[in-house]
Amino acid sequence: MWEKFGRRIARPGSGRVRRGVKTTTAPKSVCAPLLVSVGLALILMGLPAFASERWATLEAIHCVENPRDLTRPGRYGELGAYQFRERTWRMHTGAAFALALDRRVSDAVAVKHYEFLKRELGRAGIAATPYSIALAWNGGLSAAVRGRTPAAARDYAERVANLAGSFDHGSEAGER
Repeated sequence: MWEKFGRRIARPGSGRVRRGVKTTTAPKSVCAPLLVSVGLALILMGLPAFASERWATLEAIHCVENPRDLTRPGRYGELGAYQFRERTWRMHTGAAFALALDRRVSDAVAVKHYEFLKRELGRAGIAATPYSIALAWNGGLSAAVRGRTPAAARDYAERVANLAGSFDHGSEAGER
């Protein structure tokens, strides 16, 4: 077991279950190769740390939301790598919602949504950490600012923060 944020979590890919909630959010075979290749690209390109943290957070959100890149809509009509709802999609682009299935378009909208959440959390005096971004992403911005997110959103945010932290540590290991 790994220790992260004072809680025990399962090693990625172990498939262990805690309280009926899968602690690992994506199979190793999907996210691990991507982590290595994109992490190396970030290091080689010399991108600043904030870009690396943004990438790690967004990739963690993708790994939790839709690790197998399924094309069928979610329970509430969510689409794409980040499982956008149409209303959220429309906040950031005029492109057809069906383009959420195109990873390049979805990535661009995800960056816009990330920056929007980061800006609004900052205005509310909340640090834009992977946890707070994921909490607002899943539980809603106003609920995150008011501290009224449901337990499921807090669990989601913890899983994203754990994955983002492991992605960041993976890219730092490549620098040494």
